[in-house]
Amino acid sequence: MAHGINVFMITGFLGSGKTTFLNRLIKQFPRDSKLVILMNEFGEVGMDGTLVDMEEINVLEISKGSIFCVCVKTDFIKGLLELASKIIPEVLLIESTGVANPTDLKKDLDLPIFKGIFTLKEQFCIVDASNFLNEFGVFASVENQIASSTRFIINKADLASSPSQINEIKGLIGNYHPDPVFYETVFADVDVAHLLLQEAQVRRAAEITEVSGEELDSYIEELLNDPGFSLMPPDILMSATFFWNEVNLPAIGELSAKLPGKVIRVKGFICSGARTLLYSFVMGKYDLEERNVRIKDIQENVLVFIFHPDALTGLEKVMKEYNFSKVGELMRERL
Repeated sequence: MAHGINVFMITGFLGSGKTTFLNRLIKQFPRDSKLVILMNEFGEVGMDGTLVDMEEINVLEISKGSIFCVCVKTDFIKGLLELASKIIPEVLLIESTGVANPTDLKKDLDLPIFKGIFTLKEQFCIVDASNFLNEFGVFASVENQIASSTRFIINKADLASSPSQINEIKGLIGNYHPDPVFYETVFADVDVAHLLLQEAQVRRAAEITEVSGEELDSYIEELLNDPGFSLMPPDILMSATFFWNEVNLPAIGELSAKLPGKVIRVKGFICSGARTLLYSFVMGKYDLEERNVRIKDIQENVLVFIFHPDALTGLEKVMKEYNFSKVGELMRERL
């Protein structure tokens, strides 16, 4: 009989600190246990996988859409089936895209095809203390993430304007939960090792039988037609990827200030001389952090943008002004 797989979900809006928190969890995870990480990014080019301390850890990356959306639901179900039938870790950590609607995760894990092998233990929601009040009520995904989570990491607490701002955040979250668990922190520095050490479910799942590609495709098609699943994400956003042809690092502040107001998130590695810097832009604020990464592991001078469709014309104008060229196709859908 196959042992159960404990699942921990990390959700939170764009730029809240999910990957930083994921790295904290990895360091707290017992080294003698088998861990698998599933990372989900909306953009065409995945960035977060490079930022994870994942030596000797199995990582499954799914990009180009939310795993809870029809766009990559097939990849998600196939990935879970492979985990359940071949890899069979003790713990699965899922980091969702920042614009995900994760309310259906438990339904996904309980699908008959998995025969009860998965148990959702905790869903952590990372909250950006400096931006949450601007995001809440504007992006439906924020409300969905709050409503379906169990523990709330109020990150970047040092950037909140005052203690009353954090209290207001807690009050809004408290409207969805009778007794929410809060952690106030900076750089997602939270000790939750005791949660990771929870024992696997008492019941043991049946061995997962092998499923042919045709059978799996038929099963997924039936799933996608099920009106009980929320397969359309709640926010209309776009993603585009641009390459900086001639890096001009001193201009990064000016460039950031010129981005249209409806550009929500930008991330990418900028290489200047011998330096490699992670560029991170969240709702009008940017940060440059030097990173010790191998050039062969990253896409140099490639930035991934997530934005409202109204920002497209202005974004393309700024990109042209600073000598960027578009990479791949625009991704536009209801995220």
